Amino acid sequence: MSDATAMADAAATAGPRKGSLLVVDKRTKQRNAAEARFRLIGQIAVTIGVLALVGLLTSILMNGLSSFRQTYIAVDVYLDPAKLDKKGDRNLDDIAKVTTFGYAPLIKKALADKMAREGIVIDGLSEKDAAELISKEAPADLRRYVLAHPSSIGKTVPFNLLASGRIDGYYKGRVTMESAELDRNVSPQQLMLADKLKADGVLTTRFNWEFFTAPDASDTRPEAAGLGVAILGSAYMMLVVLVLSLPLGVAASIYLEEFAPQNTLTDIIEVNIANLAAVPSIVFGILGLAVFINFAGLPQSAPIVGGLVLTLMTLPTIIIATRAALKAVPPSIRDAALGVGASKMQSVFHHVLPLAMPGILTGTIIGLAQALGETAPLLLIGMVAFVREYPGAPPEGFFDPASALPVQVYNWTQRGDPAFVERASGAIIVLLVFLVLMNLIAIILRRRFERRW
Repeated sequence: MSDATAMADAAATAGPRKGSLLVVDKRTKQRNAAEARFRLIGQIAVTIGVLALVGLLTSILMNGLSSFRQTYIAVDVYLDPAKLDKKGDRNLDDIAKVTTFGYAPLIKKALADKMAREGIVIDGLSEKDAAELISKEAPADLRRYVLAHPSSIGKTVPFNLLASGRIDGYYKGRVTMESAELDRNVSPQQLMLADKLKADGVLTTRFNWEFFTAPDASDTRPEAAGLGVAILGSAYMMLVVLVLSLPLGVAASIYLEEFAPQNTLTDIIEVNIANLAAVPSIVFGILGLAVFINFAGLPQSAPIVGGLVLTLMTLPTIIIATRAALKAVPPSIRDAALGVGASKMQSVFHHVLPLAMPGILTGTIIGLAQALGETAPLLLIGMVAFVREYPGAPPEGFFDPASALPVQVYNWTQRGDPAFVERASGAIIVLLVFLVLMNLIAIILRRRFERRW
C-alpha cells in the first residue's frame, strides 16, 4: 500500500475535523438559540397585538351592535281636530302653534285604548305610567307628521313610535327587573306591560334605520339619537379636504422633487414639512381657531372650517407620500423620456407621474382616513356643539353648523345614560366601516393604476 493511500484511509477514518460544517459547535448552538428566542419573542408580540385587536373589536361589537336595533310600539292615534285645529280651516300657521304638549295626550289615549282592546291590565300601573313606555320624542314625530299632512287631522292614523330608552334597554340586556326596582325612570310594572305588548305584537324590535339618518337628541331621549348630521358633516369636511389637499399636495411634491433647486431654502422647507407631519393634531386646531375663526371670521362648527383645519393637517402626509412615490420611479424612465426629445415637464407629467400614481392615491386616501378620525382639532373650532338641523346643500351647507363622526362619539361618551354609551359604540362601528372602505379603495386604486417598468 502506498503512502498516499494510507493517508487517505486515515483521513477517512478520522471523522470530521474540528470546525467542520458537519459539527454543531458551542458557538453555533448559541447562535441558533438566540435566533429561536428572537422568533419566539416576535411570535409572542404578534400574538399579543392580535389578541388586543380582537379584544378591542369584540368589546366594540358587543356594546355597539345593539344600537342598530330599536324597539317600537305600534298604536293607532286619533288626530283630534279639537286639539290640533280648533278653527277647522286647516291653516298651517294655526296648526303649527300647537306644541308637542298638545300631542302627548293623543298618544296617551291611543295606548290606553290599545290596552283596553287587547285586555291588558297591570295592577298598580296608571295610564300616565303606561304612556311613559313611549319615547318623549314621539309627540315631536307626531307633530312633524301632522304639519306635513294637515289633511290627516280628524283621522285615525297608525304609527310606529319609539319606545323609551329604558324599555329599549330591557330588550337589549341593559335593564332587568331587579335594576328597575332601583331605577326612577322605569318600574317592574312597566316592564311587565312591555312584555305583554310584545306578546300581542304591539311592541317590536327591528333594524334601526333612523340611527343613520336621525340627528342627535337630548339627554332624556337617547333612543332618538342618530348620526345623520354627523355623517353629513364628515362628508362635507372630507370633500373640502380632498378638493384642497390633493392638488396642493401633489403640486408641491412635484415641484420639490423634480424642479426645485437643491439649496438651503428647499432644505428648510423639507425639514419643516417633515416636522409638520409629526405635530399633534390639536395644534392645528389652535391654528384654525386663530386664523379661520378669530381672524377670517368664518362661522364656528361649520364644515368649511373643519375641512380647512384637516387640510392643513393632511397636507404634510400627502406631500411625503407623493415624494416617496416619485422617488420610487427609476431614473431611467426620466432619462429615456429626455433622450427621445421630451421636455422636463413632459417627462414628469407623461411618464413619471402615471407610474407614481398608485403611491400618490394610496397616500392621499390614508391621509383622508386619518383626517376622518380626528377629534381634537374639531373640538377647538366648536364642532362639539349640539346640532339638530341638517346642513344645507353645497355650497351654502359648508357654512352651516354641523357635527362630525368622531366628535359625535366624544359627545355621547360624556352623557350619563347607558344608552348613549351603546350609541357611541355603534358610531365607532360606523366610523371603522368608513375607514375600512377607504383603505379598500386605496388597495383597489393601487392595483388598478399599477404599472410595471
